[in-house]
Amino acid sequence: MAAELLQATGGRVEHMGKMMQVSEMRVSSSSSSSSGFTSSMTSTKLRKVVQGLTKTVDEHYEVQRKTSAVVESFSQVQKSTEVPEGESVPDFEEKPRPITTQEGDNAVFKAKVTGNPQPTVTWERDSGCPLGDATKSFCDNINNQHILKIKNLTLEDADVYKCIASNKHGEATFSVSLVVTENPAMDFKKKLKKCSVEKREEKKPPTEEEMLKILAGADKRDYERICAENSFTDFRGILKKLKEMKKKEEVEMVRVLKPLEDITAKAGNDVIFDTIMELKDPNIRMQWFLGAELLRIQYSHGKYEVKQMGTKHMLCISSVSLSDMGTYSLQVGDRRISARLNVIDEPLKFLSDFKPKKVTERQTAVFEVRLSKKTDAPLIWKVKGKEVKRDEKFDVSLSEDGLTYILKIKDVKVSDTGDYTISVGDLSATVPLFIERIPIRFTSHLKNVRVQERAKARLECEVSSKDVHVRWLKDGRDITAGRRYVFAREGKRAEVIIEDCQLEDEGQYSVICTQDNDAHEYVSSAFLTVNERFASVKSGMSDAQCPTGSPTELCVVLDDEKVDGVWLKDGVEILEPSGVQVVKQGAVHKLIFSGVNESHEGKYTFRAKGAESEAVLSIADPPEIDSSVLDLLGAQPVTVKAGHTATIKIPFKGKPPPRVAWYKDGVEVVEDERTKLERTADGASLVLSRCVREDSGAVMLRLKSDCGTAVANLHLNVVDHPKPPQGKVEFLELSGKCIKMKWKAPRDNGGKQVTSFLVERRAAGKKSWNRAGEVDSSTTTFSDDKVEEGQAYQYRIRAVNTEGMSEPLETEEVCAGEPIEPPGTASQPQVSNVTKSTMTVSWTRPTHDGGAPVLGYNLERRKKGSNMWLQVNKELLTDTSFLVDGLVDDVEYEFRVTGVNRAGAGSPSTVSNSVLAKDPIRAPGPVRNLCVSDSSNSSVSLRWTPPDEGDEPSGYILEVRPEGAKEWTKAAKIPIAGTGFTVMGLQERMRYHFRIRAVNEGGVGESMELAEGVLAMPPPVPPRFDLQGKLKNRVVVRAGTALCLHLSFSASPPPVVSWFKDGVLTTGREVITKSKNHSQFLISTSQRGDSGVYRAHLKNDYGEAHYDVSVRVTDFPRPPKNLRLDEEVPGTVTLLWDHTPDLADDDDGAHYVILKRDASTASWFTVAECVFSSKYTVTGLLPGRKYFFRVVAQNSIGDSDPLDSKEPVSIAKEQKCISSLQMKEYASSPRQVKPTFLLPLKDHAVHKGHDCTMSCAYQGLPTPQACWYKGDSKISASSRFWHSTANGVCTLVIPSCGAKDSGKYTLVLENPLGTARCSCNLVIYDKDDKTLLETLTNQGNREKFIL
Repeated sequence: MAAELLQATGGRVEHMGKMMQVSEMRVSSSSSSSSGFTSSMTSTKLRKVVQGLTKTVDEHYEVQRKTSAVVESFSQVQKSTEVPEGESVPDFEEKPRPITTQEGDNAVFKAKVTGNPQPTVTWERDSGCPLGDATKSFCDNINNQHILKIKNLTLEDADVYKCIASNKHGEATFSVSLVVTENPAMDFKKKLKKCSVEKREEKKPPTEEEMLKILAGADKRDYERICAENSFTDFRGILKKLKEMKKKEEVEMVRVLKPLEDITAKAGNDVIFDTIMELKDPNIRMQWFLGAELLRIQYSHGKYEVKQMGTKHMLCISSVSLSDMGTYSLQVGDRRISARLNVIDEPLKFLSDFKPKKVTERQTAVFEVRLSKKTDAPLIWKVKGKEVKRDEKFDVSLSEDGLTYILKIKDVKVSDTGDYTISVGDLSATVPLFIERIPIRFTSHLKNVRVQERAKARLECEVSSKDVHVRWLKDGRDITAGRRYVFAREGKRAEVIIEDCQLEDEGQYSVICTQDNDAHEYVSSAFLTVNERFASVKSGMSDAQCPTGSPTELCVVLDDEKVDGVWLKDGVEILEPSGVQVVKQGAVHKLIFSGVNESHEGKYTFRAKGAESEAVLSIADPPEIDSSVLDLLGAQPVTVKAGHTATIKIPFKGKPPPRVAWYKDGVEVVEDERTKLERTADGASLVLSRCVREDSGAVMLRLKSDCGTAVANLHLNVVDHPKPPQGKVEFLELSGKCIKMKWKAPRDNGGKQVTSFLVERRAAGKKSWNRAGEVDSSTTTFSDDKVEEGQAYQYRIRAVNTEGMSEPLETEEVCAGEPIEPPGTASQPQVSNVTKSTMTVSWTRPTHDGGAPVLGYNLERRKKGSNMWLQVNKELLTDTSFLVDGLVDDVEYEFRVTGVNRAGAGSPSTVSNSVLAKDPIRAPGPVRNLCVSDSSNSSVSLRWTPPDEGDEPSGYILEVRPEGAKEWTKAAKIPIAGTGFTVMGLQERMRYHFRIRAVNEGGVGESMELAEGVLAMPPPVPPRFDLQGKLKNRVVVRAGTALCLHLSFSASPPPVVSWFKDGVLTTGREVITKSKNHSQFLISTSQRGDSGVYRAHLKNDYGEAHYDVSVRVTDFPRPPKNLRLDEEVPGTVTLLWDHTPDLADDDDGAHYVILKRDASTASWFTVAECVFSSKYTVTGLLPGRKYFFRVVAQNSIGDSDPLDSKEPVSIAKEQKCISSLQMKEYASSPRQVKPTFLLPLKDHAVHKGHDCTMSCAYQGLPTPQACWYKGDSKISASSRFWHSTANGVCTLVIPSCGAKDSGKYTLVLENPLGTARCSCNLVIYDKDDKTLLETLTNQGNREKFIL
């Protein structure tokens, strides 16, 4: 096809590829603002290809002719006949732009393409020259642009550049021009370079013929410049000859092979003017005219369309009218051809039949009127003399072809009945509309009601319509006018209300509904039952509480004033009440108490006819505390010594018992181990054990009940020894003879007056305190004159009262006279000669003695982790080493040393390193059996055996060294505890060396190194498949779906995976995905040809493995062909056909299904299934009927397209006996029998759409006449049924039974001796009517019922 299209272009293009579709192309020139030819594209691919090829060729020559022209063109080629959904042919989203610049500058072309799959983009020069070294093409992934960049432009770079985007569906090309103009500065540089060039040869001016060829392809504005450049002087003469040459060419530009022809058409039809012409210049301008007016094709909204198919040019005019008459002309260059269009207009008329329309109420009535032609005159609908306007009730519309007018009347009512008139111009017609009323339906019937006497009764119902008339009856009598009843209507609901029911209101109530234009009455009934009423409590009693002596009452309200009742107290009737009064006021019954006392407390009950109410009366007195007790508690506080128990008991009275709460200083007291709260019926107690000074404060008892509150306040005072004196002691004098100090009195004296202050002191470095003196409570200063100059002292002061002494207030150490500092810090103690019970500790003297000689040292020890230090020596140590004994075996100890001089002890030294009290430990021996247990690309796992020499190691030091390196590095920061370790973070396939040493407290053992380096890679494993039941050996897929085979495997190193189909390496449509541990074989759209045995083959350096999968691709079977019919035996038809190619596929279970269809119905019925031959005889066909036959191939996937008989087969009726055969008549004895039935008809139940055959046996002479009836209608002569009577058997066949065929069928036999009658019932059921089918089955089991 591509070759034919190329020939249609005049043979100017030889290699254009296979094109299926070419989109628009435009070329704009700098010398002219208007294009040479504009063509409208048609929907036919052939015309697009031809026109696109023609324009492409012409533009190619145009570019070669005009090197200075600005060119911009686009072409698109579709290779695939069908492009799948979601994929597309390449196209340009952003197109490159033409560039005009000077030489020496840079040029950049940018393009953005679209398409699926992603197109491949290339750049080419239209001249065929390769892209220069200064040209670079690349893709900008950020902006998704393809860029062509040319640096340092030269005049040789001027050309048309093509950007080509291609994928498997097609190719898009966009061409743009690059115009490079001379740069004067560059021209000057060239002249400088050529200053030493040899004398240029003089150029001869071109001849007149050569000049004509040069100017033929140039722009008019460039003629003068070109002549000057070529030294041609006869400018006017050459222009004259050039004009004559062009006129000769234009004469032969157009050649008409078939002119336009006159056309006569009816109004509304489509018209096509066509002509065939050869054009020398395909880009020549072509214009269509109507008379002298130019047709504006693009603005005609589809009225006009210009098409071109090769040399055939057409003008298509849609739906012509009288206004389109005239002369149509085609102007091609200077050539003009014309033809005339005549339009015939027919008279307007109605094409629809106007029959009366009957519509059910509330439905939509639709009138359709079709005209013979379109008209501008409006169509008017009228009803009852008024014009119908479009609104919510009426919908007036027009069909798309403008010929059918539709009137829809929504929700029709009785008022819509009448004649509807249609008028358009002089035409008019009337259609009557009749409305059928919808029967009234009770959506909610009256329901039986039971009420109590004197209660309200309500009977209500709901009907399906609002426009109904309602009447009410009671026991058949109309009560609509009764005053005792209240009737209400709201929308579709109607009700009757009886406010105060009496016993005589009991009876049957009925509602009768009627509607206009409907004589039927719709009735719903219900029964009202009125029960005798008893009294009930309208307002009952409630429990009451009141103070002693206060009045109160108990009240009950009944719903009946005439009902009396009795009062009971604790179940005993109140006959002689004391202080109680019984009162009855209508329906209110009261029991009034003048003054309540304890004898009135109890449960009271009121009983009446069918009613009862109960309540409890109780006394409620507020809590009260005796005033004398309150006065006593407020007069003086409760005093108790610290450590003793304080018991506070307060009596009270109140009923009911109040809630008791104790508060101290406003905070509620709760029970704890020291506090106990007790209460009795008439008192409350607070017990505080082991009192402390802080327990002193205000104590409050609060009694609260629903009747009131009572409060008792008191003060608790706990006496104790005083608090220590306040603040920091101020030293007034520090001399070698006296130390004078001052302090503040204690903040709390313990509840007793302070009698004196006791002062004690101790020298620096001493632990015992000595009495320094005592002063009375009024004095807060003390002078100590018994001091030693230079000695440091520490003082403490205590306050004393009658309960004892306070805690001491200690001072800091002060010096009498010039101070002497304690010595400095000794060095960190060092431990040596360690055994399980002794250690030798040594240290060096402090560098600073504090101004006085060091008298000795105190050595302390502690267990590691403990904070308690124990002094080792009893006397000061004068030496700087000491043997410590009495240690516990296997315990770690730490030591520190403190220097002591006359000023006291200095700061302790730094704590020594912890040392375990244990006999010396031997270093471990070398590690045994170091080996590699596992490895990967980034790790190596090692294991070893502990050494058998030396003491037990506490850990291991593992070191690693890459091959080629000299230094060893530790694999772990701390010693390894176990006998195995994994070294991580290794470089893949790098060789590493390892060594290990055991370590304990005794030292580090000898190192053990692996004999050879270890590669960081997994251990070699031959390939093996890991199926786990996910992929079976046999796979069946449906054609068109994806075939996906996914296999998991393990191997080290990763194997090479290859897929084979039937032993051949696959290189087709599949997509194979591979990774280290799995591979997937995928064909996105499988075909029958993809069936076969697929093998996945794995291979590495240590082995190979394969796995086979049998794949079968199945599809719907292809249909059989060449169906032939043959009626060899009367009443049968033999079908013959050619086998489907898919019948041989036994795995699919392919077979044929034979179906038949009566020509009078549209339903197909199965005749036979599972037919494997190409021939089948259909029997049981009814004489006189016409049948169609169908053959369908079927397999496990589904059915093929059906193969149907083209013409129906007519089954011949039964032929009468051959009349030409002369036989001797048999003379039988005269015997006449009245008609009787030997075997009567039986009832039948038939599936909808199936045939039904009824038959019975009879006897009778002479042979009786048979007549069949359905109900009361005679059906013997109906063509719908087939019946026969022969050999004592009557048969009736009903083909393709429907719902209307259900009913009673009767056979009547009649001869001169009498008449016999037999009947049966026929039931038609549907396959979904399960209830009916079960009923028929059960009935058929009990009776003679044929299913």
